[in-house]
Amino acid sequence: MPRKISGGKYRKARKKKKYELAGKIVYTVLGKERRKQLRVMGGGMKSVLFSTDKANVVDKAGKVKSVKIKAVVQVPANRYLKGILFKGSIIDTELGKARITSRPSQDGIVNAVLI
Repeated sequence: MPRKISGGKYRKARKKKKYELAGKIVYTVLGKERRKQLRVMGGGMKSVLFSTDKANVVDKAGKVKSVKIKAVVQVPANRYLKGILFKGSIIDTELGKARITSRPSQDGIVNAVLI
């Protein structure tokens, strides 16, 4: 904590208001589909995905198919968070390996493209 020239501490003028606080971190894992609707600022709704076993995969021809996720192969964002579905994670699906392009914990859905 920085100090004043007199040696005293700088104090915050006020605490954070509820809308300024950070939300809870949700890690989407592989499993039976579980989701929840949250109210966000302005009255809108956000779908939070806790776990899923399906992904919408775009193949080379541009067709979208809903397929089952077999396993999470790699998480380039953080090598210590194995088995968690993040944007950029490499997953093994029925069609082959795919990279997640959506943010599952924020969007409530897993979208991916084949590699």
